[in-house]
Amino acid sequence: MVKFVENELQTIKLEVNGMWSLVQQQLENAYHAISEADKELANSVTSREKRVNAFELKIDSDIEDFIALYNPVAIDLRFALAMMNICNNLERIGDYAEGIARFVVRTELTDEDREFLDSIRLGEMFEAVIKMYAATFEALKTRDIDAAKRIFDRDDELDEMNRKALDSLTDYAAKRPDSVRFCLEVSAIFRKLERAGDHINNLAEETIYYIDAEVVKHNRNKEPLS
Repeated sequence: MVKFVENELQTIKLEVNGMWSLVQQQLENAYHAISEADKELANSVTSREKRVNAFELKIDSDIEDFIALYNPVAIDLRFALAMMNICNNLERIGDYAEGIARFVVRTELTDEDREFLDSIRLGEMFEAVIKMYAATFEALKTRDIDAAKRIFDRDDELDEMNRKALDSLTDYAAKRPDSVRFCLEVSAIFRKLERAGDHINNLAEETIYYIDAEVVKHNRNKEPLS
């Protein structure tokens, strides 16, 4: 019985790792697609979104079967519940990557547009999200609670980048009324990246719950985390 449980847990872990890696590729490809105005790469992101969704459905089904068959307790149950929530958050992050790729597909980005995006730090925000995402994965793999808790501090940086970008976009649109639609779409990209950061925070929360049974969702804004 124990061996069967261990095998099932290992299968779920490998599936989650595969989904996590796929979503990271989606984020990185969306970043390169917009920075290089690469429609072909953007199309590859949109086409691979179905793989992300398939991963989530498969993992959810496997976890439900695992719970029903083995009635896990303690850390095994926490692992199963955390992985299910993690996959839901990964799917949402994948959606944001796809949404950004769709912007690239439908938009003819000029050199001037790309220079403007650089000036409002879109690339920096993308890189910050990707690093935050990768660090959370490393915290899960190494079962490092302190590393998972440090993820929360990075979210403030994303919020600040988003606020400054919105101010710059407002000024740009005021000076160039013909760019209003473009600015609205770019602001939506920044919002997607900010929301991706929120979901990465959720990944860190689930990691902490799995490792230490600590629920930080409603507490981390009330008191500092050690």
